[in-house]
This record gives sequence, structure tokens and C-alpha cells, in this order.
Amino acid sequence: MAEELKVIVFTLANEEYGIEVDKVRYIERMLPITRVPKTPSFVKGVINLRGVVVPVIDLRGRFGLAETEPTESSRIIIVAANDMEIGFIVDSANDVSDVMSDSIEVPPEVVGGVKAKYLSGVAKLDENRLLILLNLTEVLNRSEIIQLEQFGSES
Repeated sequence: MAEELKVIVFTLANEEYGIEVDKVRYIERMLPITRVPKTPSFVKGVINLRGVVVPVIDLRGRFGLAETEPTESSRIIIVAANDMEIGFIVDSANDVSDVMSDSIEVPPEVVGGVKAKYLSGVAKLDENRLLILLNLTEVLNRSEIIQLEQFGSES
């Protein structure tokens, strides 16, 4: 029996991506971001969210896509990964979709310019619509998480 998976759908460079709803804490409009020295270029800095310092990364930069200036529809999706909260800058966050587990396939080597290691699968939503599901553990690889955790504990 196929399970139903609820995912938050967001866009990056005109491709649709999904993150499981239970991993998402908040979806925020763009907030002032404080730059942090000596971090990879896709780490944009930190935000103060309800009194908590949250590191923010630009998913376009993380995936090697062309980075763009935030727009009115840009959002920061705050996810919980490995006992910490991290913000992802995305082009827009659209809606919540139900994905049947049997519609998810192993991702090809590269989808929309993004390497397969960052993806947990590709779901067929209908005839013309694919949803790329993120693998959060790879998007934030262990050494980067340690770097971000050290930053978070210094503040």
C-alpha cells in the first residue's frame, strides 16, 4: 500500500522542488540577513527569528545555479535538520502537495542542473509535472553542519 507524503512545494530557477512538511518549521518572507565571515559563498549569513539565530543558505548557490536578487515572492523556508534549524532562500514557496510514495522514482544523475546526491527522488504529480524531492542530509553535508553549529553556539 502506497503511503501519502505531504510536501511543501517551492521553486528554484523554474523547477519545482519539495521538502517533507514534517521537516519544515516556518516559511518566512525575506528578512534582514547578517553576513558571517569565513563561510562558503552560498551561506548568506544568519537571521534572528523569534529570538533564535538561524543560519541561512541560498539553495541556488548551494546547487550551483545562478544566484539572483531576492524578489517579492522569495521566501526563507526554515527546516529542522540534525537538531538545528536552517533557512533556505528559495524563489517562491507555492503550496502543500500530497505525493504518493509509489510515484517517487530514484533521481537521474542531474535534474534541472542539480546533482542527484542532493535529491531523495523525483515524484510524478501528473502528466507534465515533476516534483524534485530534496535530501536534506546531503544539502547540508556533515562538515558544513558542524561549521554552522559552531557558529550557532558562539552567539
